[in-house]
Amino acid sequence: MQSETKTKHTISVLVENHFGVLARVSGMFSARGYNITSLCVGETEDPSISRMTVVVRGEQEELDQIIQQLNKLVEVIEVADLTVRNFVERELAMVKVGVGRERRGELIELANIFRAKVVDVGTESMTIQITGAEGKIKAFIDMLRPMGIQELVRTGEIAIARANHAK
Repeated sequence: MQSETKTKHTISVLVENHFGVLARVSGMFSARGYNITSLCVGETEDPSISRMTVVVRGEQEELDQIIQQLNKLVEVIEVADLTVRNFVERELAMVKVGVGRERRGELIELANIFRAKVVDVGTESMTIQITGAEGKIKAFIDMLRPMGIQELVRTGEIAIARANHAK
C-alpha cells in the first residue's frame, strides 16, 4: 500500500540495442531495491538504439539516485525524466471477454464509447483492443469485469516528450 502514496515517475532511457542491456538495466533496479511499475522496450528510428520507458513510484531523491545509477551503465546513451516535462503517454491492452451472441451488441457499444476496437470474434468470446492513458484503460477494464474477462494483456506505458510549440 505504501507505493500508492509515492509519486509516479516516467523515465525515458535510450540504450544501445544489443544482447544483455535489458537485463543489466532491470538488474540495476532490483539490486538497489527499486520496484518497476511498468517497463516497455523497443527499437527507435535507429535500429542500433532502443528506448526503454520505465515507470517507477518513489520520492524525488530516489528518482535522482535511479537516474544517477542509470547514467553509470556503459550502454546507456541518455536518461530523461519525462515527469517534469510535458509528455504523451499511452498503453495498449487486449481483453478477451466471454460473451455469446446475445451480449455482443452491448460489448461493441461499450468498445465504441471507449474508442476501442474489436480484433477477434469467436463463438463464445470477443477480444477488444484499447489504447490510451492508464486511467482510461483501467476504467474500460472495470466496465468489462461484470461481463467476464477470460484473458487480459497490457503493454505497460510508453511515453514521448511533446513537441515544443512556437509562441
